[in-house]
Amino acid sequence: MILSRDEILARLRADLEEMFEIPAERITPEARLYEDLDLDSIDAVDLIVKLSELTGRKISPEAFRSVRTVGDVVVCVEAALAEGGESVPNAVA
Repeated sequence: MILSRDEILARLRADLEEMFEIPAERITPEARLYEDLDLDSIDAVDLIVKLSELTGRKISPEAFRSVRTVGDVVVCVEAALAEGGESVPNAVA
């Protein structure tokens, strides 16, 4: 299954809502993870683990350091999927 940018955003929105109890309407591509969504470094690690499950690829914390917004996360996931042949093995919903 190939995921579009909108599908990645929808999954990310669902994960952020479920994991951190962030209202879905606050999770926009422009939303800043730390300032707008109140995530901290531990939350970022949890998010990296969840994204690794989604992509089937390891996402290194170093690669995630430049991520500031929800849109940046979507681009990071797109890159991980592209490296993995663009398919998602048993993706989590």
